[in-house]
Amino acid sequence: MKIGVLALQGDFDAHRKRLEELGAEVVLVKKPEQLDDIAGLVIPGGESSTFLNLLGKEGFAKLKGFVRMKPTFGTCAGAILLANEVENPKQVGLGALDITIRRNAYGRQVDSSIREGQFLHDPIEMVFIRAPKIERLGKDVEVVATEGRDPVMVRKGNTLAATFHPELSDDSRIHQYFLDLVTNGKH
Repeated sequence: MKIGVLALQGDFDAHRKRLEELGAEVVLVKKPEQLDDIAGLVIPGGESSTFLNLLGKEGFAKLKGFVRMKPTFGTCAGAILLANEVENPKQVGLGALDITIRRNAYGRQVDSSIREGQFLHDPIEMVFIRAPKIERLGKDVEVVATEGRDPVMVRKGNTLAATFHPELSDDSRIHQYFLDLVTNGKH
């Protein structure tokens, strides 16, 4: 099973390492045509508007088609890209998840933190760096993880989005959850 990690910016290498530790074959995706050869895709953190610039029109269109068909997991900026409504400032998204997400909602880089949240009702460490906040959940969007009252990881079908950075924690359960989603079509 080949899993792609969008390797335009952000800490894509941390995702690669974690997925390889779990037994996945990983492709660092730098060109749109590489999307044809993978079973699932991780869109890492970084700067969402920079991702849009680096993707360009062709890359954005190809990615939009991919996320509608195959399992995709976005973290932080990746979650922003998967949303159908982005605030602070408004920005185009891939429209894969019916959520409203607010960029930098938890503050600036200096406000970054490690917190304990709940993943499938079990405690888990969560790393937040200039994190976005999910402000609205659409119909059929399932909350998979929370921090306090806030939904911080959501899923609809084969699309998964986290506002934190599971690749920066020593816990591999979230990446395994995504691999199970790719393998089984469900968790």
